[in-house]
Amino acid sequence: MAARVLVIGNGGREHTLAWKLAQSRHVKQVLVAPGNAGTADSGKISNTAISVSDHSALAQFCKEEDIEFVVVGPEAPLAAGIVGDLAAAGVRCFGPTAQAAQLESSKRFAKEFMDRHGIPTARWRAFTEPEEARGFILSADFPALVVKASGLAAGKGVIVAESREEACRAVQEIMQDKAFGAAGETIVIEELLEGEEVSCLCFTDGRTVAPMPPAQDHKRLLEGDRGPNTGGMGAYCPAPQVSKDLLLKIKNAILQRTVDGMQQEGTPYTGVLYAGVMLTRDGPKVLEFNCRFGDPECQVILPLLKSDLYEVIQSTLDGLLCAAPPLWLENRAAITVVMASQGYPGDYAKGVEVAGIAEAQALGLEVFQAGTALKDGKVVTSGGRVLTVTAIRDTLVAALEGAKQGLAAIKFEGAVYRKDIGSRAIAFLQQPRGLTYKDSGVDIAAGNLLVKKIKPLAKATSRPGCDVDLGGFAGLFDLKAAGFKDPLLVSGTDGVGTKLKIAQQCNQHGTIGQDLVAMCVNDILAQGAEPLFFLDYFSCGKLDVGTAAAVVAGIAEACRKAGCALLGGETAEMPDMYPPGEYDLAGFAVGAVERDQQLPRLESIAEGDVVIGIASSGLHSNGFSLVRKIVAKSSLQYSSPAPHGCGDQTLGDLLLTPTRIYSQSLLPVLRSGHVKALAHITGGGLLENIPRVLPPRCGVELDARAWRVPPIFSWLQQEGRLSEEEMARTFNCGVGAALVVSEDLAEPVLRDVRQHQEEAWLIGRVVACPEGSPRVRVRHLLDALQLSGPVVQNGCTHTPSSAPEKARVAVLISGTGSNLQALIDSTREPSSAAHIVVVVSNKAAVAGLDRAARAGIPTRVLNHKLYKSRVEFDTAIDQVLAEFSADIVCLAGFMRILSGPFVRKWNGRMLNVHPSLLPSFKGADAHEQALAAGVAVTGCTVHFVAEDVDAGRIILQEAVPVRRGDTVQWLLSRPRPETRRFLLGRFLTNRVVTSRAGGAPGTWMCCLQGSRKFTCSRPCSGSSSSFRIPSTVSQTTHQTPRRPSPLFWPTASLGGSTAVTSAGSGLPHRPSSGAVGRWSGEFTDVKPRPGLGRS
Repeated sequence: MAARVLVIGNGGREHTLAWKLAQSRHVKQVLVAPGNAGTADSGKISNTAISVSDHSALAQFCKEEDIEFVVVGPEAPLAAGIVGDLAAAGVRCFGPTAQAAQLESSKRFAKEFMDRHGIPTARWRAFTEPEEARGFILSADFPALVVKASGLAAGKGVIVAESREEACRAVQEIMQDKAFGAAGETIVIEELLEGEEVSCLCFTDGRTVAPMPPAQDHKRLLEGDRGPNTGGMGAYCPAPQVSKDLLLKIKNAILQRTVDGMQQEGTPYTGVLYAGVMLTRDGPKVLEFNCRFGDPECQVILPLLKSDLYEVIQSTLDGLLCAAPPLWLENRAAITVVMASQGYPGDYAKGVEVAGIAEAQALGLEVFQAGTALKDGKVVTSGGRVLTVTAIRDTLVAALEGAKQGLAAIKFEGAVYRKDIGSRAIAFLQQPRGLTYKDSGVDIAAGNLLVKKIKPLAKATSRPGCDVDLGGFAGLFDLKAAGFKDPLLVSGTDGVGTKLKIAQQCNQHGTIGQDLVAMCVNDILAQGAEPLFFLDYFSCGKLDVGTAAAVVAGIAEACRKAGCALLGGETAEMPDMYPPGEYDLAGFAVGAVERDQQLPRLESIAEGDVVIGIASSGLHSNGFSLVRKIVAKSSLQYSSPAPHGCGDQTLGDLLLTPTRIYSQSLLPVLRSGHVKALAHITGGGLLENIPRVLPPRCGVELDARAWRVPPIFSWLQQEGRLSEEEMARTFNCGVGAALVVSEDLAEPVLRDVRQHQEEAWLIGRVVACPEGSPRVRVRHLLDALQLSGPVVQNGCTHTPSSAPEKARVAVLISGTGSNLQALIDSTREPSSAAHIVVVVSNKAAVAGLDRAARAGIPTRVLNHKLYKSRVEFDTAIDQVLAEFSADIVCLAGFMRILSGPFVRKWNGRMLNVHPSLLPSFKGADAHEQALAAGVAVTGCTVHFVAEDVDAGRIILQEAVPVRRGDTVQWLLSRPRPETRRFLLGRFLTNRVVTSRAGGAPGTWMCCLQGSRKFTCSRPCSGSSSSFRIPSTVSQTTHQTPRRPSPLFWPTASLGGSTAVTSAGSGLPHRPSSGAVGRWSGEFTDVKPRPGLGRS
């Protein structure tokens, strides 16, 4: 593959972008509009004269020149809406939309946005009247010395004053003297921040943020940071002032929060996000946002990019940045120095000849041209900043020396440049510094900030006996004030285990605190104790205050639910003990029970007592090492939809369902005196925990059919092929706690438990257990697990539920998605037996993706040009289908030929709509063929996809007339939209049944359900069941998918060799034969018999 790309702009930044793109093996040509002398004719790079302000003409140019994508360098075209206009015309464009680019084009918008989303920035006010602005400067309770034009001013619209009087003069200059034109009609006045200023950029696809190495720009014209402000006189990268930990903090608190905020506000941000950041004593704060690469930062950042820039941009446009984050060169540094015209940033001469560029390049330097032009074959100056000399070396010191050699080699009259670029960084690296505790990785200030955040949360858990006030050396609890007379203290400690790994991977920290509290208070409840207070231990390698606060907030809320006080805790920041982003938790609960109410009452437990099971909320917090192993081996990810029958949440959300807290609901039951023992079903499952509350020589027999087993346990058992014993020894299997009571009190206790809003069942009884025998026997566990998942009744597979499960449909598109819209509309109808779970496109920025987004359907973009072969591309599609657990694939204008292995895998489960009455007029130009043949009738066909193009079995057809004078466009409009919607949606909107042929497991068939009755005779049982059968039955079969779909029908023989006629088309169609058992009967217009799983 050899792509052509277009870069918009004419500066050093654009020369650098073109230079880096030209290094890609995927790129055959880089066009630059309008470009400069450096991009005029340099290998793969050349200039083009196309206007970049006429977006319609530019879009047409891109189509005619087969441009793969457009990269926008400067800010002005972004603010003018070039991205949206090109995307609307079907041209991919790298950069944010005009709405998203307001982060740069309007300083006021950016400041208001940062305030809304808690992004740290300087205090500020915006003004449209100069007098009000001056009054604010003179009266503000902070140094209001930074005056900014709110609009775009080519990077020069900021004046940093040294006094309030100078700031007032800046207001006059910007607002009244119009120094920056219309950009200064609104101004922003900011607090003057003190610290080191750095440039922190990232790639983002609207969700994922991939930071670039931090850089530092030098704005002042002269050495020592003196002279007027400029667009930038040089830069270096990486900036050593920004440690890895600090960069992670900037990413999370600024870059990611900005991208998330734009997504939340309905304006997704895609492209490069640039945050100018001041490193203050209070932490990093945003000075401004730019919506593109900085210039000259681009000239030092991109040379350090190890990855292919073309591939990074494609991943960004496709929304796949998380799967392929960019890589950067290690232990390398870059410095670039700008050579400017004499008089810059004021008036300067043009047309001055530039010499020595080749000599500088011969020294191993990169020369990126900016304000240059070609005149009589020679390079001459045409702008203020003429070029940049970039050196890439092992150290900043070596890079600065290299850049100086290049500056000496390049000559033009009046050249102005600085020789101290990077000197502050070099001084920073060379200065002797005494170590601090923070240097070792422990941030006491962050710890204090965390305490400040969680203090009110802990205070809210105060209860009789304890008034919580964090900060002391220890906490106090008054047992007498809590109402106890002769108490025993009960303590317990626990953790959450590797469930933490899933919470951290899913970036969901708010519920894990309840798991911690529940594991501890449920343990002490087994002694009959009321939880009084709780202590937590949070340990990490690097403290992230936001994450820790979210965890502790969850702990505090769980303490409130349990009725105990969050009396205190410990936060341990231990550098090098944990990988970045990871943490561990431990909890400690103390409770009390009156001496005569403690549990278990071992002496009273006897053979014949019954066991009451209390429902769990799911997995609780045990067995997650095994759970994670099963998920890793499955086709699902934590972001995938939950398995069949487990609800509409993601798998990660399902697994993170918090552990149920039983203290408030069960304490009244325990205090009734009717309960002999309570077992918390925690680590060790049913087999290990119930014996802990039984006397010797006693055991229990449980019947798993007596309680409701959540479907997640069925999925784990089937996916992991776990034995019955492994399930019972590892998981709670739906029983979070077990009570032992006398048989005569079982019903009253059961009623009491249910009145306290707990789901409970009689699940077994106490039996004599000789020494050496298993103390817990669980009968029918595998049967119960099967019943909680898909089950077979009367030959029909179904899930026990009030509503039938809908088939999961994936739609593949390449363009506008008009057929996709028909599917969306039809699957929204109440009668639909399917729903669309994902839309996959091989092209980005097509209208079909917008249709899916408006309908709330997840989308994925897989650019086929990035894959080496058709099979590799199809494998990527198959991975997406597995992620979303798709049952059916519909091709809706998908303009790629699928590989044989993919078609065979999805045989009988993949549909296409073709614009002719197949088998006539196959291929992409069906309408042209129909007109050329002079037929009187054409139409549409829905058919199964086969390896040969348009050769799969026909499901539905709709005929339309061809009239004299018809054109292709007229035929495209017929069938009418409502007819096409009917045709496309009919397969999915009619009710369907899922069935398996008796004796022929593993063979399923996809079919349309019609409105007829069919009787199935099964020799093995002698019984018959009634079904509605398809109008057209396909002969295509395939192997059983991972889980049965409601759109699968068994291969069957309908009356031996009897032909079945499609009610929709009148076309004869012979059903398949050869299934075990015999399907026979006649068609009658009656409704299906009740009681079937899916009728």
